[in-house]
Amino acid sequence: MPRILLYIALLLVAVTLVPLGMIYKSQHDSKSQTRIQVIPDMDSQVKYKPQTMSGFFADGVTMRERPAGTVIFGQDNLSEEFNTGMIIGMTSGLQDTVFVADLPLEMTPELLDRGQERFAIYCAPCHGYGGKGDGPVHRRATELGEGTWTPPTDLTGETVRARSVGHIFHTITAGIRNMPAYAAQIETADRWAITAHVRSLESDGEGE
Repeated sequence: MPRILLYIALLLVAVTLVPLGMIYKSQHDSKSQTRIQVIPDMDSQVKYKPQTMSGFFADGVTMRERPAGTVIFGQDNLSEEFNTGMIIGMTSGLQDTVFVADLPLEMTPELLDRGQERFAIYCAPCHGYGGKGDGPVHRRATELGEGTWTPPTDLTGETVRARSVGHIFHTITAGIRNMPAYAAQIETADRWAITAHVRSLESDGEGE
């Protein structure tokens, strides 16, 4: 092969590798700007983030409280007592919180069945199906013996029996000690159904 053809061939190979090298470099170099989006949809939006200032509102606060009179979509009972399990009032200028004493839903077999079903999903892993605080998560944590595990409360014991339904509902909603809040995972009505089921577990354990 003539030397000139060899040089041309090598040059063509080198030129062919240039785009591949540029693609590799573009994939691995750090960039100060985001990629160009041909169809951005709603990936990048101008928006306020939590705890930031806003020039849109007169008070400059981005995070807004729920306007008075607004309702939560899909809920029939929209009272604060139903949503929080608490009655908030004023006494001598101080805010008092009292838990709801009566279940705000009718105690029906359907409600108890729903509560039992939700309890089995969210509560039984720690508290056990009977609410004794002997669920599989607790048993496993006890076997490991790491010393950082807080035993679940016995839901049939006197401590929980003495609490109002609003107190139990609020515990499910906001969490307590190592128990996380379940407001984001469990709908409001289902939390009341679980509360009703807990009350039924207490009744089942009265003779023990």
